Amino acid sequence: MSTQRKLHVAVLYGGRSGEHEVSLQSAASVLRNLDPERFVAIPIAIDKDGRWHPGDVSRIEKGARLLPVFRDQPQVVLPPNPPGGDGTMLVPIENPTLLGMGLPLPQIDVVFPVLHGTFCEDGTLQGLLELADVPYVGCGVLASAIGMDKEVAKRLAGLAGIPVVPYLTVHGRTYPAQASSLPSEVERVLGYPCFVKPSGSGSSVGVHKVKHPHELDAAIRDALRFDRKVLIEKAIDAREIEVAVLENLDPSGGPLCSIVGEINPRHEFYSYEAKYLDENGAALLVPATLSAEQVSEIQKWAGLAFSTLECEGMARVDFFLDRKSGQFYFNEINTLPGFTNISMYPKLWEASGVGYQELLSRLIDLALRRASEKKKLIHDFQSM
Repeated sequence: MSTQRKLHVAVLYGGRSGEHEVSLQSAASVLRNLDPERFVAIPIAIDKDGRWHPGDVSRIEKGARLLPVFRDQPQVVLPPNPPGGDGTMLVPIENPTLLGMGLPLPQIDVVFPVLHGTFCEDGTLQGLLELADVPYVGCGVLASAIGMDKEVAKRLAGLAGIPVVPYLTVHGRTYPAQASSLPSEVERVLGYPCFVKPSGSGSSVGVHKVKHPHELDAAIRDALRFDRKVLIEKAIDAREIEVAVLENLDPSGGPLCSIVGEINPRHEFYSYEAKYLDENGAALLVPATLSAEQVSEIQKWAGLAFSTLECEGMARVDFFLDRKSGQFYFNEINTLPGFTNISMYPKLWEASGVGYQELLSRLIDLALRRASEKKKLIHDFQSM
């Protein structure tokens, strides 16, 4: 880490996923809370067509709740061969100035992705940053890809001994052949109601609660609009419990788990509308009303899930707590959780004694540590 100047942090937001609008809110919150004594924020927007544009940090200073994407602004690219120096240069295609800053595009010390969903959270962006040799916040390629695929994450969690709700998997290419027999199979294996959800999307995009067999086909076809693989899960009468996990700055220590939170949706389930469109769509209970034994148990499962799925930096681990049996079930892991002002991940850490600004700084420090460790690796056999 350079001691001569503030670190340049490129905050990437927007993206090509169905969670584009959520990212605009997360980016505004991150930019507003970065430590100005340590960091210079450089907002970079990715529009829905995948083009990169400069953002306008001055909007945050004026209190904007979300950071817009300026599609008519000059494009910038991240070169595959960094020019050297202390960081990587974002190369302008046209105008060499950042919107609202009037300065040449500076070198980037670390990227803070604040994107959710496909082409952002699934390892693709992380792979691009790896190729460009740029330090970045959060999980690497492997954990990001696993976390985005709910079915693979459940499979691995189950192998590690973490309880998961029974489910079936449907693939888009084979679904037409099984469409007629699937309603009866679901009734036999899982029962109704059940939940249908795309395996690789987040924020409850494309999720349906199916109460009757005749509703199943429409729900699956809608979910297949967002991913080629769909999960059908047994619906249980459950509380939705979440734990924020943070990689330990002490390399000899295990992952750190926050206090436990609970989502109490006021809609039928915690849908996209309840999360982002209805300000009263859900109550976030921090801390959750659990016994000390339950808190200890779920923190154990959350830390194990974080380690099992090879996570780094951060993740929010979501569980179901069966109201009847008292059993915890792993639901999913979010490797780039929401960072809006109402998002559970920063709220849980704030309640655990780690403020928003300190949390962002820790995540950046973890990213720089990982980059430093990776630079020591040998990639050329002849140099051994």
